[in-house]
Amino acid sequence: MQLALYIIGALVLLGVVAAAFGWWRYRHAPEEETTINPVDMECCGQHEVCEKESLLAALSKQIEYYNDEELDRFRGRSSDSFSSDETEEFREILYTMRSDEVAGWVRSLQLRGVEVPDGVKDEVLMIVGERRGL
Repeated sequence: MQLALYIIGALVLLGVVAAAFGWWRYRHAPEEETTINPVDMECCGQHEVCEKESLLAALSKQIEYYNDEELDRFRGRSSDSFSSDETEEFREILYTMRSDEVAGWVRSLQLRGVEVPDGVKDEVLMIVGERRGL
């Protein structure tokens, strides 16, 4: 009987020590610094692409061009404001690149402040989705 009381007492003592340690660790854990990336605050409407590229965005903010420097003239325009000729210009660039470059291209456009026209977004999502096996 006395052995059972010692075991129960040891378990209670162990629980108290564990609780005290957990409380101390919670109170003294370093606070994680949260930073908000202004580029990520603007959703491009291409969630699969944005989610895939968000990991790469943390690594590099360097803009990579895909022989599409002429698209910089569309900086600041909304995705629904493109004419059919302008949309076709995006589409032509899209279909001249490899499928594994499409997500990087969209990220490059996002970093440059150029939105993909609404008429091309579905095609971009289809290519990226096929590439990712969705």
